[in-house]
Amino acid sequence: MIEKVIIDFLGKNLSVPVFAEEPEEETKRYVVIEKVGGYKEEHINHASIAIKSYASSMSEAALLNEEVKKTMEDLIVLDDVVSVDLTRDYNFTDTTKKKYRYQAIFDLVFYWLKEEYLWDFL
Repeated sequence: MIEKVIIDFLGKNLSVPVFAEEPEEETKRYVVIEKVGGYKEEHINHASIAIKSYASSMSEAALLNEEVKKTMEDLIVLDDVVSVDLTRDYNFTDTTKKKYRYQAIFDLVFYWLKEEYLWDFL
């Protein structure tokens, strides 16, 4: 699953923890990955990924978002990733939880995932 690949990659390359869902423990700065769409055409996978950057202030969330965008550009070094395109990013503060966050949406094109990623995720 592409989410696992991204979580592992960002987890090794960002200054904050990376999760597939909201962490149970209170964490001041972190990132959450969510696949928001995708399809397969001629054995090539396409996915839209939302990356939410949380921090204790608006400026920290914006800075973390910039770190995420730069690090995601480097995802292309992985063998199975064909392209990584930022389609948009914006302030996405969670007013119900009163948490500052930014969100960046990326469109990825990738080949099948290596079997080890699939088994690690299951």
